[in-house]
Amino acid sequence: MEVTLKFGDKVTVADVRKLHDMEDVVFDQEWFEETEDRNRDVYYMFRDLAKSNSDLEKIKANHLRYDITIIPPAMLGSEYIKTVGHYHPRVPGTNLSYPEIYQVLEGSATYLLQKVKDGEEDLVLDVVVIKAEKGDLVLVPPGYGHVTINASEETLKMANWVCRDFSSVYEPIKRLSGASYFLLKDGFVKNPLYKNIPPIRNLKPLTYDELELNSTEDMYELIHKIEKLRFLTAPQDFAGFLTGVL
Repeated sequence: MEVTLKFGDKVTVADVRKLHDMEDVVFDQEWFEETEDRNRDVYYMFRDLAKSNSDLEKIKANHLRYDITIIPPAMLGSEYIKTVGHYHPRVPGTNLSYPEIYQVLEGSATYLLQKVKDGEEDLVLDVVVIKAEKGDLVLVPPGYGHVTINASEETLKMANWVCRDFSSVYEPIKRLSGASYFLLKDGFVKNPLYKNIPPIRNLKPLTYDELELNSTEDMYELIHKIEKLRFLTAPQDFAGFLTGVL
């Protein structure tokens, strides 16, 4: 059965992440092997949203994309439900990867961000965890891969703005069976396939004044001051802002 989302005057069908899509990144492999229904839904992604055709034209003209992801509460065996996780490629002609910004719309999220050494994707340089509640903003700066975890008993609904001119890179995280840490009920545990994993740095969400938003404002409204999102498509012009985020 299709899962849909009404956003503005449009209805969008979800891109569904199934349990079998998570096989490479699940911590509890024994549980996964014993699970019969591997075709069940895990979470839902609604991509390229806009409230009107004119909004969509504006978003595309600025090389942006607005998405919503919904992650119902669940356990993947002994591990809290999460996204697969991915990195972003570099902006052509630069040494910076594309950033991304998230906002929690409902529920709460645990964002795990990790930076690895160029050419050695199993050598971890930095790990950051940001716990975010409804309304909070989280910015993934250049150089970081990320995983979103729903460690609550409520459905997580989150939005993101990102440059539309690239495809996310999943392979390195899948090859290493997940991110550098897994979140279990007893806390975070290290992924033994990575080298020299540093301790987690716990940080707070982004402050609203960075984007001239108020604390109750939906991030979608940045479409009316879309120049504030240019750091997503041209991060090389915003090095000071982006390097200071973490």
